[in-house]
Amino acid sequence: MEEYIYYNDLYDCYYKLLTEKQKNYFEDYYFSNLSLSEIADNYNVSRNAVHKQLQIIVKKLIEYEDKLCIYKNKKELESILEETNINKIKNRLEKLI
Repeated sequence: MEEYIYYNDLYDCYYKLLTEKQKNYFEDYYFSNLSLSEIADNYNVSRNAVHKQLQIIVKKLIEYEDKLCIYKNKKELESILEETNINKIKNRLEKLI
């Protein structure tokens, strides 16, 4: 389940870098909770093709995060916002920059 949420969070950060077809497959599988067979029927492709595309999409999302760190930085900023000590906030922001 954690992995599922992580992929959704990555998608929120990087969906603009995916093709329309990739967005559709991802959203159908992760947001609409459709099975591979249902997605395959909807797009007139094989179940295996959908499965491979989803693997490619997840791999791309992870690669984007490894290079750009948008999700990691977003989480760090959210954590900093919860901090109450101004000196700690300053130090953490300096490290982030």
